[in-house]
Amino acid sequence: MRSFSERVLDWSERHGRKDLPWQENSTPYRVWVSEIMLQQTQVATVIPYYQRFMSAFPDVHSLALSDLDDVLHHWSGLGYYARARNLHKTARIVANQYDGEFPRDIEDVNKLPGIGRSTAGAILALSHNAKYPILDGNVKRVLARFYAIEGWPGTSAVARRLWTHAEQNTPARNVAAYTQAMMDLGATVCVRTKPSCPLCPLAEDCVAHVTGREADFPGKKLKKEKPKKSTHMVLVRRNDAVFLEQRPPTGIWGGLYSFPELQSADEVADWCEGMFGARPLNVEFREVLSHSFTHFDLDIYPLQIDVESTAIADAEQAVWFNPDEPQKLGLAAPVRQLIERMEFSK
Repeated sequence: MRSFSERVLDWSERHGRKDLPWQENSTPYRVWVSEIMLQQTQVATVIPYYQRFMSAFPDVHSLALSDLDDVLHHWSGLGYYARARNLHKTARIVANQYDGEFPRDIEDVNKLPGIGRSTAGAILALSHNAKYPILDGNVKRVLARFYAIEGWPGTSAVARRLWTHAEQNTPARNVAAYTQAMMDLGATVCVRTKPSCPLCPLAEDCVAHVTGREADFPGKKLKKEKPKKSTHMVLVRRNDAVFLEQRPPTGIWGGLYSFPELQSADEVADWCEGMFGARPLNVEFREVLSHSFTHFDLDIYPLQIDVESTAIADAEQAVWFNPDEPQKLGLAAPVRQLIERMEFSK
């Protein structure tokens, strides 16, 4: 009987994805950026972002020398912005400590900001054909079903079992092809719901398929009801521009530009006077915008106001943003949506 890896590689020869942009000239830098972007994000969404990012930052040195605002600008809309901040940090470490060359020792790669064991393995396997296993979400699903591993992969016990199988099945040769093939198999055949088992090269020995229990693996995390939070965002408008503040470097939307936030609509007049030295010309309640994060849901209550003054209390952390002539700033998706809803005098 052909081995697990042989079947996966044979399938990949006929059906695997071979035209993804990061598969061209698979340097550690290009693979690394793609792996970070693909965390919790679909391939179709990532491709245009990746292409723009590579055009702006073609190598690790250009990324290391860039401003974080520019990096966040190119990341705007992808979400999980800590990924972009860690990319920037890692680029500077690689440029300064490793002379621009990604380390080949997996422990050194694993220590870099934003890179875990699976991502480190993927970088070295895909760029150097080095024999390191990976265990991203797609691979977890394939292995959990094939071996019928009970339980949620987020627990250490289940993760250890999956890593053991990942290591055992990774071949000594053709590691890059096998690594890509496993990701492709999970992404296109062994999908989360309604997997295409008749197309799978592993189906005849897959315990989940043979027993008709595909839907039981991998095990689900016990769901907790997400808390709901709310905030009031102040949309300060003056002629053709809107007032934005840079958020703290860590936390939700860290380092991005956003609207000022208040706990209550009653605070807006005093806030405006303290910030601009004048009361708002008007206050208009706009339609609520709901946004979902991993750990909570947020209801945004926009308060649109007009001001005459353009004085800013802290000019280093705030800007007047013109949507028709936008600066290269990182904007969270809800902020961009709110700006698009606004009307400006021309």
